[in-house]
Formats: sequence, structure tokens, C-alpha cells
Amino acid sequence: MPTRTLTATPGALDRWRRDTPGCRDRIHLNNAGAALMPQPVLETLTRHLEREAAIGAYEAAEEAAGRVGETYELVGRLVGAAARNIALVENATVAFSQALSAFDFRGGDRIVTTRTDYPSNQLMYLSLARRAGVETVRADDLPTGGVDPESVRRLARHPRTRLVAVSWVPTNSGLVQNARAVGLVCAELGVPYLVDACQSVGQMAVDVAELQCDYLAATGRKFVRGPRGIGFLYVSDRMLERGAFPLFIDMRGADWTDPDAFRLADGARRFENWEFAHALVLGLGEAARYALAVGSAGGERAWALAAELREQLAALPGVRVLDRGRERCAIVTIDVRGHDAPDLKLRLRERGVNTSSSDRDDGVLDMDEKRATTVLRFSPHYYNTEDELSAAVEVLAGLIRP
Repeated sequence: MPTRTLTATPGALDRWRRDTPGCRDRIHLNNAGAALMPQPVLETLTRHLEREAAIGAYEAAEEAAGRVGETYELVGRLVGAAARNIALVENATVAFSQALSAFDFRGGDRIVTTRTDYPSNQLMYLSLARRAGVETVRADDLPTGGVDPESVRRLARHPRTRLVAVSWVPTNSGLVQNARAVGLVCAELGVPYLVDACQSVGQMAVDVAELQCDYLAATGRKFVRGPRGIGFLYVSDRMLERGAFPLFIDMRGADWTDPDAFRLADGARRFENWEFAHALVLGLGEAARYALAVGSAGGERAWALAAELREQLAALPGVRVLDRGRERCAIVTIDVRGHDAPDLKLRLRERGVNTSSSDRDDGVLDMDEKRATTVLRFSPHYYNTEDELSAAVEVLAGLIRP
């Protein structure tokens, strides 16, 4: 695993923290849930809402049309894509479901996926199985953790394989799956590839060309530091040229040209809904601008903070660090002997430390393999400090001390 540095450029950490009002009163280690928005994002949101109140929502949307267009460009730059390949949607789950619905699945078709995933994605596969007879096949993991690309290759060779879908950074651990290697397999076999990157964008470099993916789903509220309620979907030129479109399109995605005919919109816009919150769209654009300005130093610092946090937590009696994989990101999960994670989360919050917790139904296969029923999740970001980590660990130690 590569060594990463905690050192920020001179003045950068101070600037990031000045821009983050929420970090003045508490230690926010729930960035994989929803990061604290920087001040420019908050100001963008409130400014547009004030315009809606002053002149009307439709009128404010028309006034902001140029900045909305810029949002597509900024979000595209985050993942190495052109603006026309970006669809703005409510969240990563909507993005993922829109991509899934673009496939004309039939009984006996296969989706190859992984054992470690988001529950919402697995539930979508199970729904497709119940409704259409689609088979979900899960590739094996490597001994060190994370999907084995060669297992994906063996399964994806099946003639009924219609899609390979991978969560790059799954929900309840610091595991980073080898999404690039899986993309290479899919490209060699000519199988469409869908990546859930909702916990990747904002804490690591993302390049859709390098991933060789056809779809990539992401959200704004996590490491991108945008508002809740907005996300995006990348759609490749290959899928657009094939005429891919979601099952339920509306007048944003197509024109009703004749009583029994419609014409698809150009680009990924066909995956959008006509109605969306323009304040959130503009907030996402500002968050993307901020993330691009921070650059790779932000993700490197976040990963280094997480590595330091793992060491400190592992030293506490009764604490088991659950993260696996050759690469581990800015998410740290633990279980604590004799303690319920949701209860610890609430008690930490009362003491000014934000974390999150997961239960077995948040990741049945992964949790069962780790013999865990509840896990406590810490997710630092680049604006956190080493002192905050030590303070959070000290608070937890006090809560679990016999």
C-alpha cells in the first residue's frame, strides 16, 4: 500500500477549515455519510433560494441557466468526462437504477457483481430476479479482500452475461476494489460495465477512460462535499451511440414528436428528470469547483488520516478494525466487544464527535463474513486534523472503558 502524507501545503489546512463552519464546534468524522459543506457551497445554495423567493423559481432557473451548464462541465472534470456525458439526478441510487433500467433484461440474463456492495444495489438485482428472472452472480474475493478480477473474467464469459457492476468503495468498510482491473476485463470481453463510485469521487482520482466503464454513478453529499439530494450519472459515448435510455423517460430525456413516437435527447441528459432542484445543482457545481481546486492533496491527506486512525483504534482494548484489502481509503470500520455501534454513535455525537453505524442488513455478505452484527464507521476528510483524531479516540476509549 502506498505511503501517503498528512502534510498539507502551507496555509491550505487553515483555509479549508476557515471555509468549513461546521468543524468549529464538533469533530466531523462522517464524511462518507455526508461531508460538511464548505462556505462557498452553502452561499451558492442560499443565494439561489433567495432568488427563487424574490423572483420565482422558474424565473430564477432561467436566470441561472449559464451556471447550470457550467455545473455539467465541472462535474465532468471530476471524473474525466465531457459535459454531454453527465446526467444530473437526485442521488447515486437513482443514477444506478437509471443505468440498470437502460438494459432490456430477459429471463436467464446474468449480472456479474461482487460480494461487497451497497444494499440498495443488491436489492435492485433481487428485484430484477423476481420481476424478470435475471440471475445475479457474485464473483469471488481475493484472499486479501476485494473482488478477484479473474473470477469476474470467468463469470462474465458466460453468453448470457449482460452487465458487470462493481461498487468501487463499498458502504461499510475502507476497502477499495480494483475497479480498473475489472474494467480491463470488461473491455476485453465487450461486456458493459457499471461502477458505483459514490464513495470514491472526492477522495480519490477518478477517470472514466482509465476505468473503461460505460456507466458511473455518484453522489454529491459525501467526499465531494456538496449538498444532499443531488448526484450524477456518467454515460459513455458507446452507450449513447447504441441509443441507450432509461425505462421511464420524461420530457427532459425525450421529445414527444408524434402520438406514438418520441425522439431521445442528445447526450446523457436523456437519463435526467425534467424537475430538479436548481439550488442543489448549483451547489453541486460549486462543490465540484472546490474539489478540483483542492486537488489530489485532499484525498492523499484523507487516506493518511484514516491510516493513522486505524492504528489508534486498533490499540484500544476490545476494538477490532474490520477494513480489508490491498488498498484502504478514508473509511475506517470497527466493532467493539460488548457494545452496540448505533448506541456508541449516539453517545459520541452527544460528546461532539460525528460518526456513523451499520447493521447486518447494510451488507449481509460482508458482515456475515466478518462475524459482525453492527459496526462503527469513522470517515475523515482533508479538513480534519490529527488532534481531532486523537480527541475522538480518547472519547471512544472513555465510553468503552470497563
